[in-house]
Amino acid sequence: MAPKNYRRVVAKFGTNLLTAGSDRLDLRTIATLVGQVARLRRDGVEVVVVTSGAIAAGRHILDRPVESSAIVRRQVYASVGQGMLMRSYSDLFAWHDVIVAQALLTRRDLSDRSAYLNARSTLASLLGLGIVPVVNENDVVAVDEIAEAVIGDNDSLSALVANLIEADLLAILTDSGGLFASDPRTDPATRVIETVTRIEEAAALVQSRRVSRSGTGGMATKIEAARLATASGTDVVIAGGHENEVLLRASRGESVGTFFPSSVSRIEGRKRFLLSGLSARGEIVVDDGASGALLSQGKSLLPAGVREVKGPFQRGDTVIIANGAGRRIGYGITNYDEKDVRAILGRRSTEIESVLGYDYGAEVVHRNNLVLLEGGGV
Repeated sequence: MAPKNYRRVVAKFGTNLLTAGSDRLDLRTIATLVGQVARLRRDGVEVVVVTSGAIAAGRHILDRPVESSAIVRRQVYASVGQGMLMRSYSDLFAWHDVIVAQALLTRRDLSDRSAYLNARSTLASLLGLGIVPVVNENDVVAVDEIAEAVIGDNDSLSALVANLIEADLLAILTDSGGLFASDPRTDPATRVIETVTRIEEAAALVQSRRVSRSGTGGMATKIEAARLATASGTDVVIAGGHENEVLLRASRGESVGTFFPSSVSRIEGRKRFLLSGLSARGEIVVDDGASGALLSQGKSLLPAGVREVKGPFQRGDTVIIANGAGRRIGYGITNYDEKDVRAILGRRSTEIESVLGYDYGAEVVHRNNLVLLEGGGV
């Protein structure tokens, strides 16, 4: 990492880190992390904490099985544990004269444009007051029956929050030391990869590795979080949370763990919202020619380049743009609904009016309403 002056940081603390590999919250570990955040605040750095641990805390407090479905068990443990988790943060930050504020989010909160803006405004106001927001997914109300409400893991949530507040750095702190060249469980001599510039290569490294024991994520979800954050202008570090002053060092731009430099310069807020992909309602698959024109030439998506349409979606909705191999290459706002795109796919733009009886423009997705993913996506 080159020395940098990060002024707005999202720090993500995972379950295995906060429990130190045990079945309960490890207050000594949390106190160390809190102390580092407090020091950053004294240095004028704005910090948002994205935390796991509520479900693990609730499971320990109840100390007995909950006879119910997996969804309800998760909700019960989260409901019980969230209070203990926040009390721990509040008490420990109070030793440093720092006020904390809880923010529970769901996918629905971030997929609706007005709710997205409200969440951003609230977090910005808290930061402006010197308050540390502590963010977690709202597991109590995010259920599988409401699929769009679930973010799924706090690695993804941390990237979405970094996108939301336009963070300079996302520090994902784990119980390991970063991204290793091979699986450290089977290769003790392996080393941490210091810098990753091509995320698709990093994703290939961990594709077959198993998820971590206690958390819902794993290195694969951290790589995908890095993909989203770097594509929206945020640098990312994945590092061991038990390392000495790791958050302070990462925030100074020192070499810790694995560094993912941002792939683009700052992009404006509307495109950040698109890039999150949370509001995507359908998918448009494009041919190789259109994929190349979008990725390499900055072109708009024309109907001639569309191969397949997956809905439902309406005119003005955000859609996923994918190539023929099924890899997401970007997100965009469509000028036509699913039925219309299906009718004009493969045709020239000059034929749109004769086919549909009306014309909303020559492009299915205009380049001004299109955000592309680094490396051709996932």
